[in-house]
This record gives sequence, C-alpha cells and structure tokens, in this order.
Amino acid sequence: MSVEPAIAMDQVDVVLSGHTILRALDFSIARGAFVGVIGPNGAGKTTLIRLILGLIHPSSGTIRVLGMPVGKGRRRIGYVPQSFAADPDLPLRAKDLVGLGLDGERWGFALPSRSRQQRIQEMLDRVGASAYANEPVGTLSGGERQRLLIAQALLTNPDILLLDEPLSNLDIRSGREIIELVDEIARERQVTVLFVAHDMNPLLAVMNEVLYLAQGRAVVGSVDDVVQPEVLSRLYGQPVDVLRVHGRILVIASDSVVPFTHFEGVAHGQPSSPSPHL
Repeated sequence: MSVEPAIAMDQVDVVLSGHTILRALDFSIARGAFVGVIGPNGAGKTTLIRLILGLIHPSSGTIRVLGMPVGKGRRRIGYVPQSFAADPDLPLRAKDLVGLGLDGERWGFALPSRSRQQRIQEMLDRVGASAYANEPVGTLSGGERQRLLIAQALLTNPDILLLDEPLSNLDIRSGREIIELVDEIARERQVTVLFVAHDMNPLLAVMNEVLYLAQGRAVVGSVDDVVQPEVLSRLYGQPVDVLRVHGRILVIASDSVVPFTHFEGVAHGQPSSPSPHL
C-alpha cells in the first residue's frame, strides 16, 4: 500500500488583497524528507508556510497534509519562527517558553504537573538547553533562543517540522549548530522538515530536496536537478547562471541590469517580468 506524501499541492494559487502571491503550485513532499525552501525576499516562502499551517487558504487548487485536508492535522505540525528579540526584563524563563508548545493555545499558563515538566525537561535536554532552563528568555543569545523554539515545536511529537528562516540574525557557527541539531532530530524521529532559508549552501549537506521559489512559482527536486541554469531561468523568467565553486553554489543573473542581493555566497535575483509555465 502506497504511503500518502507528507504534503501534496495540486495547482494551488494564493491571492491576497488582489495580488497573486503563489501560483500553480503542483508538487508533493515525501514523508521523512529534509527540504530546503529557497528563494529571494517576496518570493512567497512565508506564505507557503502559512498555507501549510492552514492560517491562510488557497484561492484555487487543493492541499493535503499527512493525507488530510489542510488544517485538520495541525497538531501534527511543529512550527519554528525566526528567532525573536525579547526584553531582558521579560518575566519568562527559557523552560516557560518551551512549555508554551503544550499549552500555548490556552488562556494563561497551565498548572505544573510531573508529566508536563518531564516532557519539557526531555526537550530541553535534547536541544542542549538545560543549562539555561531557568534563565530569562531576554538574556539569551539568538542561537539559544532558537534552540528553545525548536524544543517548543517538538513537544507534541510532530510528523512535520516547518522552520521559517531560523538562521536569520545568527552567526555562522550558531547557524551551523542549528542545522545539525534539526538534521539529527529529523533522522531520529523520521520527521519531514521544510527549512526556509535565503542561502542553500549551509543546507547542502543535509537536505534531500530543494523547493525553489521565485515570483510565486515553485520547482521541487534534488539540488542537481533543480539548481540548473535552464530550470531557474524558466522559474525567474530571465537568463540565470549557476556556478559551482569550492563546494558552494552561486546563482547569478546574466542580465547585469537586474539587481541581485547576496546572502553568504549565494545571490538570488528579483526580476519583475512574469515567469513562464514550468
């Protein structure tokens, strides 16, 4: 018997305030895959995450998550937002932040219980955050806070883990540690991972597939299949070159008039012309 994919989209469009944000998304993600979601600012990466979570609905097309209509299995999805800044005087300890993964949808905080505290402690141990469990969240580094958000997302034992640019504002070492941590946990628990990032290079050693977004369109597959000049040129709607240098990948526009923004060795174009059908 065939296993339903973790995520399946069939000709999905998203139109918000009269603007088409995502168009004709048609792909599936296998269970247990580690997928890097790559693309420039404004490509629709965060919209894609919100769509999978059921926070917004497609204007057309269908989505199935874990074999169910989107939104039905939301408790089986863990979500990790970008690391956040917090006031040092905020009366919220690290372990309290993690505990919101169990009861954050309720009014106020849940009463302590032995099983609840045990689950929180297990997650703190797993992400290497036990040493600062009682520290105020606002006094922690970006990497430490990101570990807490991962622990929070894992408390409900999700089948899918969505990470929305978790490397933002992290230094290279902290970013590498977060990637390694997510990869280890995903392998242990057979979790499907969608890891949103500007730069694919830090993810090359861990991701099975890349989901490349540009101008609201997407192409999914292995890095070798997707990150090719002809594929990305169709996606962007203009000539694109792909260079591979010392184990890193550089995506550049052939037309020097088009502005490109660089992210640690990778450049992503932001063209204005419509892209053709893929």
